[in-house]
Amino acid sequence: MSHGRSTRLIVALDTKDTAQAVSWREQVAGPAGMVKLGLEFTYACGLDAVRRAAGGSPLFLDLKLHDIPNTVASAIGSLAALRPAMLTIHASGGRAMIAAARKAVDETFPADARPLLLAVTVLTSMDETALHETGVEGSVEAQVLRLGALAMDSGADGLVCSSHEIAPLRAALGDRPVLVVPGIRPAGSALGDQKRVMTPAQASAAGADWIVVGRPITRADDPAAAAAAIAAELEKARS
Repeated sequence: MSHGRSTRLIVALDTKDTAQAVSWREQVAGPAGMVKLGLEFTYACGLDAVRRAAGGSPLFLDLKLHDIPNTVASAIGSLAALRPAMLTIHASGGRAMIAAARKAVDETFPADARPLLLAVTVLTSMDETALHETGVEGSVEAQVLRLGALAMDSGADGLVCSSHEIAPLRAALGDRPVLVVPGIRPAGSALGDQKRVMTPAQASAAGADWIVVGRPITRADDPAAAAAAIAAELEKARS
């Protein structure tokens, strides 16, 4: 059953090689609604390379900022020239940090070019055991709901969450948050280091706005075809 939401594809360009990132982006630009560049690429290649790699595609700049409020706000100002469509912070940075990030986005970017400010709840590589080792008792879902509500109340536009927390977040927060979901693996793909995963169709049915897929596309023999197949799966899930 369709949830009435148009779920779109973000392709993660996870590499340290600018030419490789550009090649992948050129191949997937048709079926992908956005490309993601994160810590690996940004640290290895720098901000000018981020701009070149993104080209004309909308950019999800996934740096997961997490520091004291003033530092996060200043960092967002430093990233403004890249004109990302999405930026990430860690919800666990707390209310003041999230609010400072919101203020920085509003003051630094033109009104018609403000990125969506997304708060990361619990990393998709973490299960309940890993969460407990950090001193957080209770379930992953409870922590995601707690941080999700805090982030939205503090000015975030949306959340980055595991596919398995989409439905609980929709139940708790409704349609207000934009939900961006990594850890998506087409049926038959290797899990890699992700522990909480769904297929694209399952994530769409659950209520994801965007899904993030990396290696199953970029490591495929034909990245363009792999991206197109996932886009087609999402289109079929809507019908």
